[in-house]
Amino acid sequence: MKAMRFHEFGSSEVLRYEDVDRPVPGSGQVLVRVAATSFNPVDDHIRAGVLAGMIPIALPYVPGIDLAGTVAGLGPEVTGLEVGDRVVAMLPLDSAGAAAEYVLAPAESLVPAPLSIALTDAAALPLTGLAAWQTAFELAELKSGQSVLVNGAGGAVGSLVVQLAVGAGAHVTAVDAPRHADRLRGYGADRIVAPLTLAAGPVSVGGPFDAVVNHVRVSPDELAQLTDYVADGGVCASTAGPIPEDTARKVRSASLWVRGDRTQLTELVTRVDTGKLQLHIAAHRPMAELATVHADAGAGRLPGKTIVLAP
Repeated sequence: MKAMRFHEFGSSEVLRYEDVDRPVPGSGQVLVRVAATSFNPVDDHIRAGVLAGMIPIALPYVPGIDLAGTVAGLGPEVTGLEVGDRVVAMLPLDSAGAAAEYVLAPAESLVPAPLSIALTDAAALPLTGLAAWQTAFELAELKSGQSVLVNGAGGAVGSLVVQLAVGAGAHVTAVDAPRHADRLRGYGADRIVAPLTLAAGPVSVGGPFDAVVNHVRVSPDELAQLTDYVADGGVCASTAGPIPEDTARKVRSASLWVRGDRTQLTELVTRVDTGKLQLHIAAHRPMAELATVHADAGAGRLPGKTIVLAP
Protein backbone atom coordinates (compact mmCIF):
# COMPACT_ATOMS: atom_id res chain seq x y z
CA MET A 1 0.00 0.00 0.00
CA LYS A 2 0.99 3.67 -0.30
CA ALA A 3 1.84 5.76 2.74
CA MET A 4 3.41 9.15 3.36
CA ARG A 5 6.26 8.85 5.87
CA PHE A 6 9.27 10.67 7.24
CA HIS A 7 12.39 8.90 8.43
CA GLU A 8 13.97 11.89 10.14
CA PHE A 9 12.80 15.24 11.49
CA GLY A 10 13.03 18.27 9.26
CA SER A 11 11.26 20.43 6.72
CA SER A 12 8.43 19.27 4.48
CA GLU A 13 11.09 17.77 2.21
CA VAL A 14 11.57 14.83 4.60
CA LEU A 15 8.10 13.50 3.68
CA ARG A 16 8.26 10.57 1.26
CA TYR A 17 5.41 8.82 -0.55
CA GLU A 18 6.37 5.16 -0.25
CA ASP A 19 5.24 1.59 -0.70
CA VAL A 20 4.84 -0.13 2.69
CA ASP A 21 3.30 -3.36 3.92
CA ARG A 22 -0.38 -3.31 4.82
CA PRO A 23 -0.63 -3.57 8.63
CA VAL A 24 -2.35 -6.47 10.37
CA PRO A 25 -4.64 -5.65 13.32
CA GLY A 26 -3.64 -7.00 16.71
CA SER A 27 -5.71 -7.33 19.84
CA GLY A 28 -8.05 -4.36 20.25
CA GLN A 29 -7.08 -2.92 16.89
CA VAL A 30 -9.10 -2.22 13.75
CA LEU A 31 -7.78 -2.04 10.20
CA VAL A 32 -9.40 0.93 8.46
CA ARG A 33 -9.36 1.66 4.73
CA VAL A 34 -8.65 5.39 4.78
CA ALA A 35 -10.96 7.68 2.83
CA ALA A 36 -9.23 10.85 4.00
CA THR A 37 -7.26 12.54 6.71
CA SER A 38 -6.72 16.29 7.15
CA PHE A 39 -3.86 18.64 7.87
CA ASN A 40 -3.51 20.09 11.37
CA PRO A 41 -0.78 22.50 12.51
CA VAL A 42 0.42 19.91 15.02
CA ASP A 43 1.36 17.69 12.05
CA ASP A 44 3.93 20.30 11.05
CA HIS A 45 5.31 20.53 14.60
CA ILE A 46 5.64 16.74 14.93
CA ARG A 47 7.42 16.44 11.56
CA ALA A 48 9.82 19.26 12.42
CA GLY A 49 10.73 17.60 15.72
CA VAL A 50 9.53 20.56 17.77
CA LEU A 51 7.37 18.29 19.93
CA ALA A 52 9.78 15.35 20.16
CA GLY A 53 10.20 15.86 23.90
CA MET A 54 6.44 15.92 24.51
CA ILE A 55 5.33 13.37 21.92
CA PRO A 56 7.95 10.61 21.57
CA ILE A 57 7.47 8.89 18.22
CA ALA A 58 9.07 5.96 16.44
CA LEU A 59 10.60 6.61 13.02
CA PRO A 60 9.63 6.17 10.27
CA TYR A 61 6.40 7.95 11.17
CA VAL A 62 3.20 8.19 9.14
CA PRO A 63 1.34 11.46 9.86
CA GLY A 64 -2.42 11.88 9.76
CA ILE A 65 -4.15 12.25 13.12
CA ASP A 66 -7.65 12.70 11.72
CA LEU A 67 -9.20 9.57 10.25
CA ALA A 68 -12.29 9.00 8.15
CA GLY A 69 -12.67 5.62 6.53
CA THR A 70 -14.25 2.18 6.37
CA VAL A 71 -13.54 -0.79 8.62
CA ALA A 72 -11.55 -3.36 6.64
CA GLY A 73 -10.54 -5.85 9.32
CA LEU A 74 -10.94 -6.57 13.03
CA GLY A 75 -8.31 -7.72 15.47
CA PRO A 76 -8.97 -10.14 18.33
CA GLU A 77 -11.23 -8.97 21.14
CA VAL A 78 -12.83 -6.20 19.06
CA THR A 79 -16.61 -6.01 19.45
CA GLY A 80 -19.28 -3.58 18.31
CA LEU A 81 -17.76 -3.00 14.87
CA GLU A 82 -18.18 -4.78 11.55
CA VAL A 83 -16.29 -4.76 8.27
CA GLY A 84 -17.80 -2.05 6.10
CA ASP A 85 -18.68 0.33 8.94
CA ARG A 86 -17.97 4.00 8.18
CA VAL A 87 -15.94 5.48 11.03
CA VAL A 88 -14.05 8.55 12.20
CA ALA A 89 -11.40 8.94 14.87
CA MET A 90 -8.70 11.12 16.32
CA LEU A 91 -5.69 8.82 16.27
CA PRO A 92 -3.04 8.91 19.01
CA LEU A 93 -0.53 11.71 18.40
CA ASP A 94 2.45 9.43 18.95
CA SER A 95 1.45 6.97 16.23
CA ALA A 96 -1.17 8.65 13.96
CA GLY A 97 -0.90 6.94 10.57
CA ALA A 98 -3.89 8.06 8.50
CA ALA A 99 -1.77 9.45 5.65
CA ALA A 100 -1.87 5.99 4.07
CA GLU A 101 -4.25 3.66 2.26
CA TYR A 102 -4.82 1.65 5.42
CA VAL A 103 -4.22 2.39 9.10
CA LEU A 104 -4.50 0.54 12.39
CA ALA A 105 -6.74 2.33 14.88
CA PRO A 106 -7.47 1.52 18.51
CA ALA A 107 -11.03 0.19 18.54
CA GLU A 108 -11.96 2.48 21.43
CA SER A 109 -11.11 5.57 19.35
CA LEU A 110 -13.58 4.85 16.53
CA VAL A 111 -17.12 6.24 16.33
CA PRO A 112 -19.67 6.04 13.51
CA ALA A 113 -19.05 8.69 10.86
CA PRO A 114 -21.61 11.41 10.13
CA LEU A 115 -24.23 10.35 7.60
CA SER A 116 -25.12 13.83 6.38
CA ILE A 117 -21.78 14.70 4.78
CA ALA A 118 -19.29 12.94 2.51
CA LEU A 119 -17.07 10.48 4.35
CA THR A 120 -13.98 12.30 3.08
CA ASP A 121 -15.23 15.60 4.52
CA ALA A 122 -15.76 13.96 7.91
CA ALA A 123 -11.96 13.91 8.25
CA ALA A 124 -12.20 17.61 9.12
CA LEU A 125 -14.07 16.85 12.34
CA PRO A 126 -12.10 14.78 14.88
CA LEU A 127 -9.14 16.84 16.10
CA THR A 128 -10.60 20.29 15.46
CA GLY A 129 -13.98 19.27 16.84
CA LEU A 130 -12.47 17.85 20.01
CA ALA A 131 -10.23 20.90 20.37
CA ALA A 132 -13.24 23.18 20.06
CA TRP A 133 -15.36 21.14 22.49
CA GLN A 134 -12.63 20.92 25.12
CA THR A 135 -11.81 24.63 24.79
CA ALA A 136 -15.43 25.76 24.96
CA PHE A 137 -16.74 23.48 27.69
CA GLU A 138 -13.75 22.23 29.70
CA LEU A 139 -11.47 25.26 29.66
CA ALA A 140 -13.86 28.20 29.21
CA GLU A 141 -16.83 26.41 30.83
CA LEU A 142 -19.24 28.37 28.62
CA LYS A 143 -22.83 28.64 29.79
CA SER A 144 -26.05 30.18 28.60
CA GLY A 145 -26.17 33.97 28.88
CA GLN A 146 -22.42 34.46 29.08
CA SER A 147 -20.51 36.78 26.76
CA VAL A 148 -17.53 35.34 24.87
CA LEU A 149 -14.95 36.84 22.55
CA VAL A 150 -13.57 34.32 20.03
CA ASN A 151 -10.32 35.59 18.51
CA GLY A 152 -9.54 33.76 15.28
CA ALA A 153 -13.17 32.79 14.86
CA GLY A 154 -12.88 32.02 11.15
CA GLY A 155 -10.33 29.24 11.55
CA ALA A 156 -11.00 25.52 11.75
CA VAL A 157 -11.22 25.38 15.55
CA GLY A 158 -12.56 28.90 16.04
CA SER A 159 -15.47 28.28 13.65
CA LEU A 160 -16.57 25.31 15.73
CA VAL A 161 -16.11 27.17 19.03
CA VAL A 162 -18.42 29.90 17.74
CA GLN A 163 -21.09 27.35 16.85
CA LEU A 164 -20.75 25.44 20.13
CA ALA A 165 -20.92 28.68 22.12
CA VAL A 166 -24.00 29.85 20.23
CA GLY A 167 -25.58 26.44 20.76
CA ALA A 168 -24.91 26.74 24.49
CA GLY A 169 -26.75 30.08 24.58
CA ALA A 170 -23.70 32.33 24.89
CA HIS A 171 -23.46 35.75 23.28
CA VAL A 172 -20.57 35.57 20.82
CA THR A 173 -18.34 38.32 19.49
CA ALA A 174 -16.39 36.76 16.62
CA VAL A 175 -13.06 38.30 15.60
CA ASP A 176 -11.44 37.60 12.25
CA ALA A 177 -10.83 39.00 8.78
CA PRO A 178 -13.84 40.53 6.97
CA ARG A 179 -13.92 37.68 4.43
CA HIS A 180 -15.23 35.40 7.20
CA ALA A 181 -17.99 37.78 8.32
CA ASP A 182 -20.95 36.30 6.42
CA ARG A 183 -20.09 32.75 7.48
CA LEU A 184 -19.65 33.73 11.13
CA ARG A 185 -22.92 35.64 11.05
CA GLY A 186 -24.54 32.52 9.65
CA TYR A 187 -23.24 30.57 12.64
CA GLY A 188 -25.18 32.91 14.92
CA ALA A 189 -22.45 35.24 16.18
CA ASP A 190 -23.96 38.38 17.72
CA ARG A 191 -21.14 40.68 16.69
CA ILE A 192 -18.48 40.43 13.97
CA VAL A 193 -15.22 42.32 14.50
CA ALA A 194 -12.24 42.76 12.21
CA PRO A 195 -8.87 41.79 13.71
CA LEU A 196 -8.45 43.34 17.14
CA THR A 197 -6.64 46.59 17.80
CA LEU A 198 -5.59 45.44 21.24
CA ALA A 199 -4.55 48.88 22.43
CA ALA A 200 -8.10 50.14 21.88
CA GLY A 201 -9.22 48.04 24.85
CA PRO A 202 -12.23 45.81 25.47
CA VAL A 203 -14.84 48.58 25.42
CA SER A 204 -14.10 49.12 21.72
CA VAL A 205 -15.54 45.69 20.93
CA GLY A 206 -18.32 45.51 23.51
CA GLY A 207 -16.28 44.00 26.33
CA PRO A 208 -15.04 43.03 28.78
CA PHE A 209 -16.25 39.44 28.35
CA ASP A 210 -17.02 36.54 30.65
CA ALA A 211 -14.66 34.47 28.51
CA VAL A 212 -12.03 35.16 25.87
CA VAL A 213 -11.10 32.25 23.61
CA ASN A 214 -7.96 32.80 21.56
CA HIS A 215 -6.84 30.87 18.48
CA VAL A 216 -4.37 33.42 17.07
CA ARG A 217 -0.62 33.08 17.55
CA VAL A 218 0.62 36.48 18.67
CA SER A 219 3.50 37.79 20.75
CA PRO A 220 3.60 37.32 24.56
CA ASP A 221 2.94 41.05 24.96
CA GLU A 222 -0.19 40.80 22.83
CA LEU A 223 -1.35 37.71 24.71
CA ALA A 224 -0.96 39.68 27.93
CA GLN A 225 -3.18 42.45 26.56
CA LEU A 226 -5.97 39.90 25.98
CA THR A 227 -6.24 39.48 29.76
CA ASP A 228 -7.70 43.00 29.90
CA TYR A 229 -10.56 41.81 27.69
CA VAL A 230 -11.76 39.37 30.38
CA ALA A 231 -14.24 40.57 32.98
CA ASP A 232 -13.54 40.14 36.69
CA GLY A 233 -13.93 36.48 37.62
CA GLY A 234 -13.79 35.38 33.98
CA VAL A 235 -11.56 33.07 32.02
CA CYS A 236 -9.15 33.33 29.10
CA ALA A 237 -8.75 30.06 27.19
CA SER A 238 -6.24 29.61 24.40
CA THR A 239 -5.13 27.09 21.80
CA ALA A 240 -2.27 29.35 20.68
CA GLY A 241 -0.13 30.10 23.71
CA PRO A 242 -0.95 30.92 27.35
CA ILE A 243 -2.73 34.14 28.24
CA PRO A 244 -1.59 35.50 31.63
CA GLU A 245 -3.95 35.33 34.58
CA ASP A 246 -4.93 38.32 36.70
CA THR A 247 -5.28 37.01 40.23
CA ALA A 248 -6.30 40.40 41.60
CA ARG A 249 -9.40 40.31 39.39
CA LYS A 250 -9.80 36.52 39.71
CA VAL A 251 -9.25 36.06 35.98
CA ARG A 252 -8.01 32.55 35.36
CA SER A 253 -6.21 31.17 32.32
CA ALA A 254 -6.33 27.77 30.63
CA SER A 255 -4.46 26.35 27.62
CA LEU A 256 -5.47 23.39 25.48
CA TRP A 257 -3.69 20.09 24.96
CA VAL A 258 -6.28 18.23 22.89
CA ARG A 259 -6.99 14.58 23.63
CA GLY A 260 -9.11 11.89 22.04
CA ASP A 261 -12.52 11.39 23.63
CA ARG A 262 -15.02 8.95 22.15
CA THR A 263 -18.05 10.38 23.98
CA GLN A 264 -17.31 13.92 22.87
CA LEU A 265 -16.63 12.87 19.29
CA THR A 266 -19.90 10.96 19.17
CA GLU A 267 -21.75 14.09 20.31
CA LEU A 268 -19.96 16.17 17.69
CA VAL A 269 -21.02 13.70 14.98
CA THR A 270 -24.61 13.95 16.21
CA ARG A 271 -24.48 17.73 15.98
CA VAL A 272 -23.18 17.55 12.42
CA ASP A 273 -26.00 15.17 11.44
CA THR A 274 -28.67 17.33 13.10
CA GLY A 275 -27.41 20.48 11.38
CA LYS A 276 -26.19 22.12 14.59
CA LEU A 277 -22.54 22.05 13.52
CA GLN A 278 -21.12 22.94 10.13
CA LEU A 279 -17.62 22.08 8.92
CA HIS A 280 -15.86 24.68 6.81
CA ILE A 281 -13.46 22.99 4.38
CA ALA A 282 -11.21 25.15 2.24
CA ALA A 283 -9.52 22.57 0.02
CA HIS A 284 -9.16 18.92 -0.95
CA ARG A 285 -5.72 17.63 -1.91
CA PRO A 286 -4.48 14.15 -2.90
CA MET A 287 -2.29 12.35 -0.38
CA ALA A 288 0.59 12.30 -2.85
CA GLU A 289 0.74 16.10 -2.42
CA LEU A 290 0.95 16.05 1.38
CA ALA A 291 4.53 17.35 1.38
CA THR A 292 3.32 20.36 -0.60
CA VAL A 293 0.45 20.84 1.86
CA HIS A 294 3.01 20.96 4.69
CA ALA A 295 5.16 23.41 2.72
CA ASP A 296 2.15 25.61 1.96
CA ALA A 297 1.18 25.63 5.63
CA GLY A 298 4.68 26.62 6.69
CA ALA A 299 4.70 29.46 4.17
CA GLY A 300 1.25 30.71 5.15
CA ARG A 301 -0.27 29.69 1.83
CA LEU A 302 -2.77 27.11 3.08
CA PRO A 303 -6.27 28.53 2.47
CA GLY A 304 -7.85 26.87 5.52
CA LYS A 305 -8.89 23.41 6.65
CA THR A 306 -7.48 21.03 4.06
CA ILE A 307 -8.72 17.50 3.48
CA VAL A 308 -6.08 15.01 2.31
CA LEU A 309 -7.62 12.32 0.13
CA ALA A 310 -6.35 8.74 0.26
CA PRO A 311 -5.43 7.04 -3.04
